[in-house]
Amino acid sequence: MAVELLETLKEAITAYTGLSPNAFFTVLAAGIAVYYIVSTLFGGSSDHHQPRPRSFEEDVQPLPPPVQLGEISEQELRAYDGNDPQKPLLMAIKGQIYDVSQSRMFYGPGGPYALFAGKDASRALAKMSFEDQDLNGDLTGLGAFELDALQDWEYKFMSKYVKVGTIKKPEDVPEASPEAESTQPPAVEPTESTAAEPSVAATHVAEPTEAKQEKDSSTTEEASKDE
Repeated sequence: MAVELLETLKEAITAYTGLSPNAFFTVLAAGIAVYYIVSTLFGGSSDHHQPRPRSFEEDVQPLPPPVQLGEISEQELRAYDGNDPQKPLLMAIKGQIYDVSQSRMFYGPGGPYALFAGKDASRALAKMSFEDQDLNGDLTGLGAFELDALQDWEYKFMSKYVKVGTIKKPEDVPEASPEAESTQPPAVEPTESTAAEPSVAATHVAEPTEAKQEKDSSTTEEASKDE
């Protein structure tokens, strides 16, 4: 039975390949040997000797924790526009400052929203504008639709980024209150009576001189009579 099966296999090899059974098995063994040699030289070296390419996550360094800045001015906020890699990337909405360093690809230099960094971009976000005159926190004149759009942006920032401070409002010059004005003593204006007082005093001062002259004249007359 085995001999008949072997003879049938030899006839099939000769019929389909045109090779003798010995040549066929020689070629098959050589092919297997070449496969293992090639896989050992190239496949094994790529797995063990060649360094693996670093993934994007391995290249990105972990971000430092957000630093609370408190209350700063708009001029101070401009220093956090992403041009200094040692400083966090900040952006403000409605006077609230958020750390957007984790989205540096969007808000950092070269990103599509880089012009919003380091500023209060409330008006620009509400109007979806990239004009320089809209890069501020002035909300006057905005419509209901624009205010709703700004509210959506604020909710997004509140849920995704950490708030690190607020923008300092410009201090107004204090005005004098009516109460302070009322406590000041009124200025004394010269009146006719006070202006006339010196003349009265002068009159009183002149009276002794006239009385003295009258007394001297009477004394002279008495002396002449005695003579």
